[in-house]
Amino acid sequence: MKTSKSYAADKQRLLTRLRRIEGQARGLAKMVEEDRYCIDVMQQIASLRAAADAVALVLLRDHLDGCVREAVRDGGGAEKIDEVVEAVRRYSRS
Repeated sequence: MKTSKSYAADKQRLLTRLRRIEGQARGLAKMVEEDRYCIDVMQQIASLRAAADAVALVLLRDHLDGCVREAVRDGGGAEKIDEVVEAVRRYSRS
C-alpha cells in the first residue's frame, strides 16, 4: 500500500468527519435495534453516504493537488492519472 502526506493539511478535519460518520453508523444500528420506521433509517443511511462522499472528495482533491501534481512535474503523471481514473471508477461502482 502506498502512503502519502497529500492530505496532511486536512487530516484533523477528515478525522473529525470520519468520527461523525462513525457516530452516524452507531445511530443507524440503534435505530434498527429500536425497530424505527424504515424510511427514517433509509434517510439516515443517505446522510451517512453523503458524509462519506464528502470525505472522499476532500481526499481526491488533496491527492490531485499533491501526489498527482508532483508526479506530473516529475514526469510520471500518466501513471498517477491512470491510478486516479481507476480509483474513481471503483468508487462510482459502490
